[in-house]
Amino acid sequence: MKQPTGPSSRLSALGAFVQKSAFLLLAAVAFAFMLLGKADTVLVERVRAAVIDAAAPVLEFMSTPAENVAAVFDTFRELAAIRAENERLEQENSRLMRWQTAARHLEAENEALRAQLGYVPEPKASYITARVVADTGGTFARSLVVLAGTKDGVRKGQAVISGEGLVGTVAEAGRRASRVLLLSDINSRIPVLLEESRVRAIMAGDNEDRPQLRFQKQRAAVSPGDRVVTSGDARVFPPGIPIGVVASVDEKGGIRVDLFVEQERLEVVRVANFGLNGILPEDAGN
Repeated sequence: MKQPTGPSSRLSALGAFVQKSAFLLLAAVAFAFMLLGKADTVLVERVRAAVIDAAAPVLEFMSTPAENVAAVFDTFRELAAIRAENERLEQENSRLMRWQTAARHLEAENEALRAQLGYVPEPKASYITARVVADTGGTFARSLVVLAGTKDGVRKGQAVISGEGLVGTVAEAGRRASRVLLLSDINSRIPVLLEESRVRAIMAGDNEDRPQLRFQKQRAAVSPGDRVVTSGDARVFPPGIPIGVVASVDEKGGIRVDLFVEQERLEVVRVANFGLNGILPEDAGN
């Protein structure tokens, strides 16, 4: 069989030669660029800078659609997150509406029962807002100094509260400043009530961050997480002021309370006058 001759055979032979020598040619070019880079780095840097400048518009043109696509995907992700958040808020709103309905029903029932019993409501409290100017606490004392005194209406024995709950009591009232005995102080004794079990006790400070519950009147199961509020006994505080939650119950029956108020972060407190003299003399602090 005759081999093809003429121009077509020469072209196919040339194509085969180019394919075979392409790898060697590229390797030689790369080697030449390496030698050139070693011989004249300044020239290579200039060439590289020129290539980057020439390619920058093309890269910018190509990056714009990529950024737009990424923005579209981000928008879809945000929409999905918003939809999930909306569903969660709708469920929470539905749950809160049920609680609101139950609260309104209980409030109306409570008002009706009070009307039938001739219930006399407790006097409304008056408040004095004061700034905490010093912390006189230490190893053997836990107290604060607030910038309000007798000239502002502060009296010894009044309750001091914050947005989270009970802070302590006014131990000493000067004319312009007062000392507040914190719940964790060793001299603090507060009649309290556990909301879930309705157990009454005395919360006693011992200069630790978590006061103890002592002298429970009823022996009942006390569990960590039970809310502790003022009981209203001795007419020192009105009932229901939040104090904290039971933090731990040891094997010997020792109960520690985790206070709602972070005492070391107090900046502003309110001195409350509930109109309750309790066991304190009326002229105390005058």
